[in-house]
Amino acid sequence: MPAETPADDWNEAIVAAWRAESARLVGALTRMTRDLELAEDLAQDALVAALEQWPTTGVPENPIAWLMTTAKRRGIDHFRRADTLRRKTAELEHARGGEETAMPDLEGQVDYIEDDVLRLIFLSCHPALTADSRAALTLRLVGGLTTAEIARGFLVTESSMGQRISRAKKTLSVVHAEFELPTGLERTRRIDDVMAVIYLIFNEGYTATTGQDWMRPDLANEAMRLARMLVPFAPNEVEVLGLQALLEIQGSRMAARLDEHGVPVLLEAQDRNRWDKRLVRRGLDALREAELLAARGKPVGKYFLQASIAAQHARAERAEDTNWRRIAALYDVLAEVAPGPVVEVNRAVAHGRAFGPDAGLAVLAELDAGDLGDSPLLPSVRADLLERAGLNAPAGEAFTEAAARTTNESERAVLQRRAKENLTLGAT
Repeated sequence: MPAETPADDWNEAIVAAWRAESARLVGALTRMTRDLELAEDLAQDALVAALEQWPTTGVPENPIAWLMTTAKRRGIDHFRRADTLRRKTAELEHARGGEETAMPDLEGQVDYIEDDVLRLIFLSCHPALTADSRAALTLRLVGGLTTAEIARGFLVTESSMGQRISRAKKTLSVVHAEFELPTGLERTRRIDDVMAVIYLIFNEGYTATTGQDWMRPDLANEAMRLARMLVPFAPNEVEVLGLQALLEIQGSRMAARLDEHGVPVLLEAQDRNRWDKRLVRRGLDALREAELLAARGKPVGKYFLQASIAAQHARAERAEDTNWRRIAALYDVLAEVAPGPVVEVNRAVAHGRAFGPDAGLAVLAELDAGDLGDSPLLPSVRADLLERAGLNAPAGEAFTEAAARTTNESERAVLQRRAKENLTLGAT
């Protein structure tokens, strides 16, 4: 890239390189220094150096090698200064006293080991952290997002998010979290934690819980990237492939979920020509791999089943071609594998489409409304089923209740519009 390239283009190129390489960089540096905060500081120093030098010298052919070399030099300088200070302090005290700390041999260590990124993901998802902290730290360390970007994604102030990330790092230090891959049952449990965090990030991006925007594509795209990264590190895991398949297939719909005016478009009304065919293909390929493993006796779980449901929509050329009976059967299995109120609400939708609205309402009738708290999900699904049953007045009331519960402005607008339409029809 020539030196006269505009500054904005340079920043974009450098940020793109950073996003692609930062996880490997921070992971390798953490392995070398055994200090997460120091590793991130060294990586950030390398990024600053890139911002200063690449506009003049050009983006190197191997950005990660350049960043790693720069970070290691800064690390060596850091440890040399610390070693010098330690020796001078000992001389002043006329005794070293205590255990002497050896300077790590950064120069002689291998720059990158394939498992470094996986180690970093597992470290970010340590069980000592809360789910929100795991998600934030994963986006920071593995996704390469800035604190400001993560804060915008979760609709909190930058200072609040900075404090959350800082507390998470301190917690890891307090519990002496090791930068090693867990094994045995602990590895299985931690993989579940990692997948849960990735799924949480995707859901917040796919359907934002609060704010003006219905979606936050950056978060959803980052979750898809993390899911793809996890697959090579956990081969022959049905659920890991299932998670990738689920996110790719659902993520393929994002461009069709808003019309030209930015108004949300529900699944059955979407223009399926706008679905990202590359993501659909990649998701279906991952699901086929998972199905082969399942056929050999590998256990299946909630991500595989949800991906199988999403695939039914992806394979239908038109909304009316959707095999709702198959989807209802899959939801029945999912309710046994991963029972919960959200699954039951979605099962009601599937049964309502497959066997008529009364069947869906019957599923909802078995659900304790208190299980979902103030979520708009239950009243919005009840409203939709009532609308399909021709009961417009009660449907309008349920849509009104759902609109009052949601904290997302785009969703509220859709629910209010449907409430008005049904109340008008119910009054005639």
